[in-house]
Amino acid sequence: MSAIAANLAAVKARIAEACRRANRDPASVTLVAVSKTHPAEAVEEALAAGQTVFGENRVQEAMAKFPPLRAAHPALRLHLIGALQTNKAREAVRVADVIESLDRPKLAAALADAIRKEGRAPALLVQVNTGDEPQKAGVPRAEADAFLRACRDEHGLTVAGLMCIPPVEADPRPHFAYLAGLAAKHGLATLSMGMSGDYEAAIAEGATHVRVGTAIFGARPYPAAT
Repeated sequence: MSAIAANLAAVKARIAEACRRANRDPASVTLVAVSKTHPAEAVEEALAAGQTVFGENRVQEAMAKFPPLRAAHPALRLHLIGALQTNKAREAVRVADVIESLDRPKLAAALADAIRKEGRAPALLVQVNTGDEPQKAGVPRAEADAFLRACRDEHGLTVAGLMCIPPVEADPRPHFAYLAGLAAKHGLATLSMGMSGDYEAAIAEGATHVRVGTAIFGARPYPAAT
């Protein structure tokens, strides 16, 4: 068994245990293996171990890495989880099955236009800045209700759910609970919340998707400074 396969097995076991504690079916939680900055070979190892759902931060990296992988593995599903520039909306719609970082009106308009032009509609998640952190992407709490309505009524978008990244130093549970409550208020079924360090807490609060990278693929390989 490869290291990635062993890591995947360990993460899935922890997900199953977290679901047991929360009295939930493990099948109700989808593991998104975050492969950003890792090579296609690492994704191949995860695919060989049965993982089919992956997450990438950057559109350009996803477009370079995943079309050949998808051709060989039709069951593969790709989530874009990083901040998305409006000028990359069409490429994002072309490559992704889920876009998790819808967070502002200009991006909503760009995605609506891209969906019309491409004839392809990835599932869309609104990213909420639950900690109202100025340096972080996401819709502020106070604007979340209005933005969700605008996505539907002004831009004609179907929003599938919500995503958040709690503040690093904060207890994540209140942030996850807030997001779950907001999703329930708007009748949204998908909750992408929880990463390598807190996905068990997210499952306890109702996460349907958890995004785990380091615990599966190891430390991210960054190019050496020149």
